[in-house]
Amino acid sequence: MRYEELFSTFPELLREILEEWKLNRELLQEIRIRAGRPVLAVCRNREYQSVKTINRTEMKEILACLSNYSLYACEDELCQGFLSLPGGHRVGVAGRTVMEGGRIRTMTDVSSLNIRVAREVKGCADYVLPCLWERDRLLHTLIVSAPGCGKTTLLRDCIRQISDGAAGHAGMTVGVVDERSEIAGSYRGVPENDLGMRTDVLDGCPKAEGMMLLIRSMAPKVVAVDEVGSSEDLHALASAMNCGCVLLATVHAARMEELKTKPVLREMVKTGMFERYVFLEPCRVPGKIRQILDRDERPVSGKETGC
Repeated sequence: MRYEELFSTFPELLREILEEWKLNRELLQEIRIRAGRPVLAVCRNREYQSVKTINRTEMKEILACLSNYSLYACEDELCQGFLSLPGGHRVGVAGRTVMEGGRIRTMTDVSSLNIRVAREVKGCADYVLPCLWERDRLLHTLIVSAPGCGKTTLLRDCIRQISDGAAGHAGMTVGVVDERSEIAGSYRGVPENDLGMRTDVLDGCPKAEGMMLLIRSMAPKVVAVDEVGSSEDLHALASAMNCGCVLLATVHAARMEELKTKPVLREMVKTGMFERYVFLEPCRVPGKIRQILDRDERPVSGKETGC
């Protein structure tokens, strides 16, 4: 139903193009639409290109349709460069930005859209989770990978299983700060992805502010965030740890050596903030584990698996 819900938001023009390709909708990964260019789609890591090019009038119609003909109501998301769709799907947006007080107020003259199809892979954390516990204590964990290797997918399933209870451990309350609506895939504030029965989501809030807000309001035992990297993130993570919360986070990097080249991330490694580092393999199978290290950079397990 999630895919049918997505396609129902498309204008007829876009549905006709997709139907010509006869793609397996459940394997569709993304659709890129650019003014004056053909439509491109990626399915099973293969790219498809339309014969037709999209003009500016058609681009406006597609954007209006995706926003349910209420772009004004989507301004908060547009200024962050995306729109949320039912089913947890997201649309990346690029065009001319309108600035106000040194901040992006909204976006006009949209020239590019990237429709990213949401996909849950339940069970992809089955191999990882037992490595994240030490007796009855969940360990502070950082999931590390290059873009597009499945770190958010893996984080999502870790959250779900920790929340519901798995690997012989009871469920725990989890607070998720979902700054760009990528973990929970919230639509109008309601998570569309399954993050477990004991999970609370703060959607569309900056990570540093959101972590402390969630701790004060919801008292989670675990705090989960995606794509950390700023000094504000570091301070908020440290504060959450001092409040007794277990940290689950992701970051962009290929390997440990790269983490140490970035000042903020180097500080995280140096202080031993995280007790487990889960490195993902850059490959066609998202979420494939390359290596798990402890805080002293010793391998926890060298076995490879895929989700």
